[in-house]
Amino acid sequence: MTTPPRTPAPRPPMTASTSTGTTGTDGQGWTAVCRYDELLPERGVAALVGGTQVALFRTYDGALYAIGNQDPFTGAWVLSRGIVGTRATRPTVASPLHKQVFDLRTGECPDEEDVAVPVYEVRARAGTVEVKVT
Repeated sequence: MTTPPRTPAPRPPMTASTSTGTTGTDGQGWTAVCRYDELLPERGVAALVGGTQVALFRTYDGALYAIGNQDPFTGAWVLSRGIVGTRATRPTVASPLHKQVFDLRTGECPDEEDVAVPVYEVRARAGTVEVKVT
């Protein structure tokens, strides 16, 4: 008799204190969220930054992107679980619910006029991913 593989439990959204041991900002609005190497390429992670849910992504080329985690079509907080890809040369994420695509650089939905998600500044500094939510 074989045992079926276990499915890992979903991870809760990261907070500034989850990975880095610090909270708050650096005085310029940047909040440390996690270590850069904790973000797997082409996989999203939800983070709670100052009360705002952010979807963080690291692409295969090492670029970082941060957008709002709420799907504007359904209201569900799921974009961090979306499918990362590209449209032409634009990095994108497709919502896991109805597959609407959002540009990771601008937050715009190329298939629906006047629909977009917020985009946040993100950077890696000393191996730590930081997000600026204004």
